[in-house]
Amino acid sequence: MSPYTAVVTGGAHGLGELIVRRLHADGFCVAVADLDAEAATKLAGELGDARGYGVDVSDPEALRRLKDDVVRDFGGVHVLVNNAARTRSIPLLEITADELAAVMAVNFTGTFTACQVFGTHFARQGYGRIVNMASLAGQNGGTATGGHYASSKGAVLTATKVFARELAPHGVTVNAVSPGPQDSPVVRSIVGEDRLDEYTRTIPVGRLGDPAFVARMVALLASADAASVTGACWDANGGLYLR
Repeated sequence: MSPYTAVVTGGAHGLGELIVRRLHADGFCVAVADLDAEAATKLAGELGDARGYGVDVSDPEALRRLKDDVVRDFGGVHVLVNNAARTRSIPLLEITADELAAVMAVNFTGTFTACQVFGTHFARQGYGRIVNMASLAGQNGGTATGGHYASSKGAVLTATKVFARELAPHGVTVNAVSPGPQDSPVVRSIVGEDRLDEYTRTIPVGRLGDPAFVARMVALLASADAASVTGACWDANGGLYLR
C-alpha cells in the first residue's frame, strides 16, 4: 500500500469520482467518503487500495468517525479533499431559510469542520494537504447554481485562507480549486442542451472546462511537492473571472 492516504468527500460521483481516480492513479490509497455509501464502496472495490465510507459531512461526529476509521483502516491519513457539495438552482429571492441552512451545512460547515478535524490530526503529525473545492460562483457572485451555493463557496474561499495561515507552521498546506462551467451532466442540465452552444460562446476560451483536468489540479495540490503553495485558489474558468 502507498505510504500516503487521501480522503475525498463526495467522492463517489461526478467530479469527486474523477478526483478519486486521479489520486489513485498517482499512487495514493484513497478513502471514498460519500452520502451514497453503496456507490462509495463499489468505486473503492473497483480500484483496490481504497475503501468506501458512508458519511454525511453536515454531521460533525460523522467527520470525526471518518478520520478515526481511515486512520485505523489505512494506518494514517495525509490528504483531505473537501468535495462534497449540495445545490439546487432556485431563484435568489425564493430561497427559504431551510434551503439556505441545508446548503450551508454541507458546503461550508461541512468543509470548515472537516478542516478542523483533519487539520488537527495533520498538524500533530507535522504533515498534511487539504484541498477545498470552491467555485467561480463564489468569486463572481453568479447565481445560476443558486445564490445559497454561491454564498457557501465564497465562504469556503475565506476559510481556506484562515486555515492556511493557522496550519502553515505545522507542515500543512490548505488550498482551493475554483472551477467555472465544466463539461458535466450538471452544467448541461442547468444550461440546457438547446442553449449549450450559445452559452459556450460567452466563455472567453470558447469551450467548457474538462473535469478530468480539474482533478489533476487537485492531485497536484495534494502532492508532497506542493509544499510552497498554501492559501491559494487555482482557477479553471475559461477566462470568465480574471484576477
